[in-house]
Amino acid sequence: MSHSEDEDPAALFRAAIGEVKPLRNVTEPGVAKPRPKPRARMAERDEELAQGEFARLLRDSTPLEAGDTASYRRENLPPRMFQRLKRGQYSVQDELDLHGATAIQAESLLRQFLAEAHDHEFGCVRIIHGKGLQGDGGAPVLKNLVDRMLRLRSDVLAFHSAPPAQGGTGAVLVLLAH
Repeated sequence: MSHSEDEDPAALFRAAIGEVKPLRNVTEPGVAKPRPKPRARMAERDEELAQGEFARLLRDSTPLEAGDTASYRRENLPPRMFQRLKRGQYSVQDELDLHGATAIQAESLLRQFLAEAHDHEFGCVRIIHGKGLQGDGGAPVLKNLVDRMLRLRSDVLAFHSAPPAQGGTGAVLVLLAH
C-alpha cells in the first residue's frame, strides 16, 4: 500500500486493524450487577499494598522498637548542627501529628507536610508518630514509616528522636534543606 498525502487516515486505520466485532451488550437483563463502590475498595487495596510493602521493609531490615531512638545525619551536615538538633535547640516551625493515621494516610500526610514546609522554607519541623506500643508486640508502624521515608528524601538533612520534653521517642525533629 503506497502512502500519499490525500489518503484518508480513518480509511488507513480501518484497513490496518481489519474487521472488528462489536462487544456483547452488557446491559442485557440479568447480566448487569450493581456496581460496588469503587473508592472504598481501591483505598482498602491500596492500604493492603502499602501495609504489605511496609511489612516487607520491616522484614528486610531491623525495625525500630517503640523506645528506640530514630536518628539520621547526612554526611555533609556538620556534627555540631546535629548535636543541636539532638538537644532540641532549633525552634520548631511546624508540626505534624500522625496519631491514628493508617500507613497510607501517614505517607500522604507526610509528603504534603514536607512539601508545605519546603514552600515556607522552614528549617526545623517536628513529626509526632507516637510510640506505637501495640498489644501484639509488633514493630511501631508509623515510627518506622517516618524513619524510612525521611531517609529517602533529598530535602532532609537530619532527624533525631525528640528530647523527652518534646515528645521523646514518640516524635522526631527534622532538619530540612532549603
